[in-house]
Amino acid sequence: MTEEVLSIPINKTDNSRLDSVDFNNLQFGKEFSDHMFIMDFEDGTWSNPRIQPFGSLQFTPAMSVFHYGQAVFEGMKAFHVDENHFNIFRPEVHHQRFTNSAERLCMPSPDYETFITALREVVSLDFKWIPKKQGTSLYLRPFIIATDDVIAAKASQSYKFIIITSPVGAYYKEGFNPVKLITALKYVRAVEGGTGFAKAAGNYAASFLPAKKAQEMGYTQVLWLDAKEHKNIEEVGTMNILFKIDGKIITPKLTGSILPGVTRRSVLQLVKDWGIEVVERNISIDEVFEAHEKGTLEEVFGSGTAAVISPVGYIEHDGKSITIGDGEVGQFSQKLFKAITDIQYGRVEDDHNWVDQTMIGRD
Repeated sequence: MTEEVLSIPINKTDNSRLDSVDFNNLQFGKEFSDHMFIMDFEDGTWSNPRIQPFGSLQFTPAMSVFHYGQAVFEGMKAFHVDENHFNIFRPEVHHQRFTNSAERLCMPSPDYETFITALREVVSLDFKWIPKKQGTSLYLRPFIIATDDVIAAKASQSYKFIIITSPVGAYYKEGFNPVKLITALKYVRAVEGGTGFAKAAGNYAASFLPAKKAQEMGYTQVLWLDAKEHKNIEEVGTMNILFKIDGKIITPKLTGSILPGVTRRSVLQLVKDWGIEVVERNISIDEVFEAHEKGTLEEVFGSGTAAVISPVGYIEHDGKSITIGDGEVGQFSQKLFKAITDIQYGRVEDDHNWVDQTMIGRD
């Protein structure tokens, strides 16, 4: 299968939509590049890799994913380096999480060679779609869906692996300004033993109602607490969460109900490189409020592929609220954001080998 994937048939579009895109006013996930990658899983093997014009796909109403939710995805980014190169950030780690997510939902996943080759090829073909401004990138969405046309509560026997791409700017409307969070005492996101560690489509669907309620109240996102006691902090709806308390970086430990974020992993490595203590453990919402009262809560920030680093300026919980750092962006958050984006855009040496750099063949 690997030999087939290394030579991917390409059907190029005759009508590029590139000129219709306003790259100075990009909204997250609104525009899609000219091409997409597709591969099929049938009879126990992946086959028929191809790149074709982005567009609609035809399925029957009986397709398994519509009824039983077998769908997993990754969120990745490619960055413009110069007129001949782009960087994909940490593809190996993303592939491992993709594989773990698929395994939890009883789905097959492509091997790494297939995964990275497909990404390189589709991004290379749509290289001109990678925006160049600071804070922009080409968002990469690899995903797998179940395609059996059988209405039966069992794992599908056929799947499609698809990659679509989208030029994007800031994820949150606040940009790099601090966001406002609120806990959701009536709802839970995930439990240990469930699918919280996987990038399963259904995890996000279940979070939409509490997120909608939070946004109607003027908050950016929900700060999720554990499902058993509504006590320990887990993550935000679209990112992991970290606290700078008394000089240490504290973040909830990965217990199976929290998504193992790739940006989170990168942040923790950088913090250790800087000689700052990192603590992964249970941290309660009460502890955070107490640290604020004592004056030891220095900064709160989220980490994720979409936003990279997102400072948190305000948290509400059970009728009480705190404002962090006078609601301004903290110096540590700024330092982390710069450090990660400098690596992503190739502005500094990549000491950890986190980026996969591809050279574009010019027509």
